[in-house]
Amino acid sequence: MLDAELAERPARACSGWWALAAVLLAASGAVLLVRYTGRPGPGLPRSAAEAWPLAALAACAVLALTAVAGLRRGRAGHAWALTLFGRYRGTVRRTGLIWSSPLPRHARVDVRLRHWRSEPLPVVDAEGTALRAVVLVVWRVKDTARALLAVEDHGGYLRGQVESVTARVLSRMPADSFRQPDGDAGPQTLRDTEAVGDELTRLLAAECRPVGIEVFSARPLRVEYAPEVAPAMQRRRIAAIDARHRDSVLTSVLDAVDDTVHRLSDRGLVSLDDYERKALVKDLTVAFYTARGPAADAR
Repeated sequence: MLDAELAERPARACSGWWALAAVLLAASGAVLLVRYTGRPGPGLPRSAAEAWPLAALAACAVLALTAVAGLRRGRAGHAWALTLFGRYRGTVRRTGLIWSSPLPRHARVDVRLRHWRSEPLPVVDAEGTALRAVVLVVWRVKDTARALLAVEDHGGYLRGQVESVTARVLSRMPADSFRQPDGDAGPQTLRDTEAVGDELTRLLAAECRPVGIEVFSARPLRVEYAPEVAPAMQRRRIAAIDARHRDSVLTSVLDAVDDTVHRLSDRGLVSLDDYERKALVKDLTVAFYTARGPAADAR
């Protein structure tokens, strides 16, 4: 369970030019003190009147060191996350020359929009067929506090969740449907990359949100059969295509035979009993199927 207080908040910071002005002011004050009070001797001062120049010089030195130590360069697309004694102190997202307290530890966090392309991930579909999937993820760090402190490596966490979510989503649908679809809409398969990508994005965004990562999209670039099953699935695909082709040819042949027989009967060109009608249908079916079927394709 994540700490409810671990959320990004702005840290105190100001323009670095004020720090440079403080350095110049401290340097000028030190020069004036040395010039008008004389160089301090090597021994300890004998009175308070002689001690104040040393105290003033020390104050100028502390001021200059503090101003220099707190200077940072803020870059577009990056942020500084501040921690002190293991406790989160805030995040600076300003750009240009900035100054913040030098006491906390400053960790630079990349908050730019990034994309990551996975290696081929081994998964299985709903029928248990081995697949290889490549996923492209577009993401960024939204909450620097959680990305830095809630997880050891937010980039590694993202990669692990991509593998987990991809395995879960792709196991819900078959890679291909070798059956004849009923109507216009066939069964949903992994070939519907839009639906698969939407589900990947939804689940991955939910898994990465607790660690401060915002996922914009997760899309499958390639889903293919594993090398050990690819030849067998290719033969199965070809057989399914051939079966659909034969069924389509047979349907068109039967329609043509039915139309021919009805037209001959309606025009009175032939008078057929049941036996003769069956023989005519058989002969026409063989003739039409031979003309439109595999033999015609071979020619």
